[in-house]
Amino acid sequence: MTDPMTAFPLLSVSKLCVHFPVRSGVMLRQSGAVRAVDGVSFDIAPGETLGLVGESGCGKSTLGKAVVRLLKPTSGSIHFGKTDISVLSSSSLRPMRRDFQMIFQDPAESLDSRMSVRAIIEEPFIIHGIGNRVERTKQVNELLDRVGLPTSAAERYTFEFSGGQRQRIGIARALALKPKLIVCDEPVSALDVSIQSQILNLLVELQKDFGLSYLFIAHDLSVVKHISDRVAVMYLGKIVEMADAETIYRDPRHAYTKALLSAIPSHDPKVRKEKILLEGDVPSPIDPPKGSAFGHRIGHPRYLETEGMDLALAEIAPRHQVAADPCCLSPEDWEKVRPAKVPALP
Repeated sequence: MTDPMTAFPLLSVSKLCVHFPVRSGVMLRQSGAVRAVDGVSFDIAPGETLGLVGESGCGKSTLGKAVVRLLKPTSGSIHFGKTDISVLSSSSLRPMRRDFQMIFQDPAESLDSRMSVRAIIEEPFIIHGIGNRVERTKQVNELLDRVGLPTSAAERYTFEFSGGQRQRIGIARALALKPKLIVCDEPVSALDVSIQSQILNLLVELQKDFGLSYLFIAHDLSVVKHISDRVAVMYLGKIVEMADAETIYRDPRHAYTKALLSAIPSHDPKVRKEKILLEGDVPSPIDPPKGSAFGHRIGHPRYLETEGMDLALAEIAPRHQVAADPCCLSPEDWEKVRPAKVPALP
């Protein structure tokens, strides 16, 4: 796997925001905005997998769709190589779509049941004018074989397959144009546990064979553990912690990350883990707290101090970033990342 610290990033996201307008009144004037993604920055190196985890509704899928420009960002930049794709028109973006693709959460919804499997996988070749019918047939057969399906599957329809097989068809479609980056939007969450490992192993094999980079989105930290080089933890539209996968699991620093990890069941029935039960509700992205979103949720006594405070990521250890938030860090960790202008604890 590629070392993200030494390779030029394939994807570089900077201060990305995706806000959806909220309209009300007779004239449907904008009265607010849903801050689904609110100032997110990260890089992905060639051949690297960045796992993106968090609770449902934290903005993960919205971020993934924005990265491949299925959604237009409100502000910020998305550099794919040296090109800022966040400002490209649809026509300018089309040739670049060969380099980044997406695997969706529910293959039953993302694959057209009225089209044969052959037509689904062949469609990207037709749109981009690649090959003739004979060449496309050969490529479809090769892709089906590569994802573990028989070539006879090409003449059938998606409703004739199981969930795991449909996801393999979705993976074959994403691979068709030989992309450099694939955004995997919870690709195993709709599958049985016994099938999840098969799909994860397939994605790992394909990454090695094709040199792919992944943005792997999941709500379960146990799923991303075996596939990710680095892990970014997202809460209410912001990344609150990011580090190597091994570091995240061994030495989490943010209170939210610790709570997510405590929810992972142990494989050893003799081992008892202390579960951290989160109190309160996730704040609304329409009216987010003025300070620490997680501190507001748990009613932390230092929350008022964070109103108006810069809670951006800070390096707490080599290649380990965490939000500089006194509500979510131990006193020792807070002192390591505390901005100079913020007074120390009395």
